[in-house]
Amino acid sequence: MSSDLLAVEGLSVSFPGAGEERVRVVDRVTFSIAAGETLALVGESGCGKSMTALAVMRLIPKPGRIEPGCRITFEGRDLLSAPVPEMRAIRGARMAMIFQEPMTSLNPVVTVGAQVMEAIELHGLSAREARKRALELFAQVGIPDPASRLAAYPHQLSGGLKQRVMIAMAVAMRPRLVIADEPTTALDATIRAQILELLRELAANTGTAVLLITHDFGVVNEVADRVAVMYAGRIVEQGTRRELLGRPRHPYTQGLLRSIPRPEARGSRLEEIAGTVPRPGHWPSGCRFHPRCGHAFAPCAVEDPAPTQVSATQAACCHLVAREVAP
Repeated sequence: MSSDLLAVEGLSVSFPGAGEERVRVVDRVTFSIAAGETLALVGESGCGKSMTALAVMRLIPKPGRIEPGCRITFEGRDLLSAPVPEMRAIRGARMAMIFQEPMTSLNPVVTVGAQVMEAIELHGLSAREARKRALELFAQVGIPDPASRLAAYPHQLSGGLKQRVMIAMAVAMRPRLVIADEPTTALDATIRAQILELLRELAANTGTAVLLITHDFGVVNEVADRVAVMYAGRIVEQGTRRELLGRPRHPYTQGLLRSIPRPEARGSRLEEIAGTVPRPGHWPSGCRFHPRCGHAFAPCAVEDPAPTQVSATQAACCHLVAREVAP
């Protein structure tokens, strides 16, 4: 993974459980992202996607912690051993995050311009330079009349404009990596398309890598280069967008794709994955998906499946896939 911009190896995040026990909400997650690439991290709510992103930023809320034995390297630096001042310098300048809820991520009593300028000034620019950069950013992300919008408060902006402000703040210092956590949540179809186009342009024009967290395969199809599917704290399948959408191998990925509404199925009942995601600390033995899987057989309940390489770029953690590709 030495050529990758970001490499995450064996990442586990835990929180206190009953007694002295610690419960892993992210369990041995491994993935990488190259410069200019968009990796979509997909899965149901509660599977550990956002916690994975916070771990990369080293923003895990206490009493959570990143477990020993993990490794996160960014631009060749070991982030987990970086001193706190160095990590603060990296955040915003070299990697940045677009948080899930623009409505609650912005300070309601401070103008959006002041909030963006503050993020810029923290990295050494003067107030005058910060204002000039903020105006450039507002224009870049498609905010109309940037000068007057600098003086607006969050409640005076629509959801789409708030999300553009969040993107402007995230890319203010031209970071090499942007983590976008559900960036199109609660936006209408038109604004959603515009936000996705901004992310596409960001990767294509600046070489910025994007870690896109979503549960929407429509979003994946529009912007992702590669996809990692997460279930119950683990990545169960990875591959290119074409592979994962065209020929998914893990039953969970297949189930997610079958549950997408399609125009030709109008009037028909949507397919669903039976059951619910297990709660952290109550993981089933063996494959964590086996209680909900229609293809489960004897090994699934007792053996933890290792990744099976299906192609040079696609792998799935599934006993059925392992049996299918075995020589």
